[in-house]
Amino acid sequence: MLLEPTPDQDFFRDTTARFLQERTPVAVLRGLRDDSAGFDPGFWRAGAELGWTSLLVDEAHGGGSISDSGLIDLTLIAYEFGRHAAPGPLVPTNVVAALLGRHSHHHDTLAGLLDGSVTAAWCSAEPRPEARAATAPLTITVDGDDVIVHGTKRPVEAAGTAELLLVTGRTGDGLSHVLVPRDTPGVTVTAMRSVDLTRRYAKVEFDRVRLPASALLGAAGDGSADDEYARHLAIVLGCAETVGALQTAFDTTVAWAFDRYSFGRALASYQAIKHRFADMKMWLEACHAISDTAAAAVAADTPDAARLSSAAKAYIGDHAADLMQECVQFHGGIGLTFEHDLHLYTRRVAANRSTYGTPAEHRRALADAVISAAATSKESAQ
Repeated sequence: MLLEPTPDQDFFRDTTARFLQERTPVAVLRGLRDDSAGFDPGFWRAGAELGWTSLLVDEAHGGGSISDSGLIDLTLIAYEFGRHAAPGPLVPTNVVAALLGRHSHHHDTLAGLLDGSVTAAWCSAEPRPEARAATAPLTITVDGDDVIVHGTKRPVEAAGTAELLLVTGRTGDGLSHVLVPRDTPGVTVTAMRSVDLTRRYAKVEFDRVRLPASALLGAAGDGSADDEYARHLAIVLGCAETVGALQTAFDTTVAWAFDRYSFGRALASYQAIKHRFADMKMWLEACHAISDTAAAAVAADTPDAARLSSAAKAYIGDHAADLMQECVQFHGGIGLTFEHDLHLYTRRVAANRSTYGTPAEHRRALADAVISAAATSKESAQ
């Protein structure tokens, strides 16, 4: 990740790396395959003590960062999560904590998230167009002193274990965010299958769930800025995690190519193989660079943050798939087996690729932004 991390950032990342190596080795990850939660609550609380959940929250509210940018610090943790294919609701819990920290009347709720005793899920994704005919789009309506949440969100990461659900839905032409305890009457969580061994997703249905208006984050219909902020956070954290998984997969494959002999020579000594490794290395370094650039833009809230986060998601999503395919091919038949560790990272990359927008959707967003900018420039010139 960062070319020049501070000594504190290096120590923070190394501490997390050693913790993950000790607490979630491959044998533990394989054992979580059939675990309904996908992670151990004790592991998550210990991680919270290391600072995993506090980086996007101000010190005044119990948080704090290692450097001047909590988001950059958190991408270092996300990177290590990818490198170790680690379990736990890192992205959703931090996104929810960041949004709660922006609204003073929800600061009391932060304590459980920060100490790891409570986890959260962000219910933002709507069913895809082919599934929408059978599900209701989610709406949040104001009824006197109450709000009513009705509709479906899917897929929602960590919804089955989260005590808190932050729900994003339509209120007229605007967006609203409502904090919903998972055990509220009318909330139904149905587990979905996931390609990732430890990451769990669910469909969450809200059947006219009634809550006090205090459950809203901000004013009803005025949540577009919060939604954009949360989405950018989720994208850059997911990108950092994917890059970490790619780094481990690449390093593993290079080591394999030097150990594997064919016709009396190391596989890595063949020029055709070297060319393919050169391509993979170029993709990997570009993924590092664009992930860091997008994170820095979102952290600084620059005008091009949306464009750069979409560019990172599109580039990494496409080239991560290519790089993982090459890694699997280099390993030959063993690369396709459950017994080899490579599939852990292949699964993590595949899950991240479609979360918070596919590469095609982000390329479309980039194209729309270019067209809009060109139209604005033309109008200004006239």
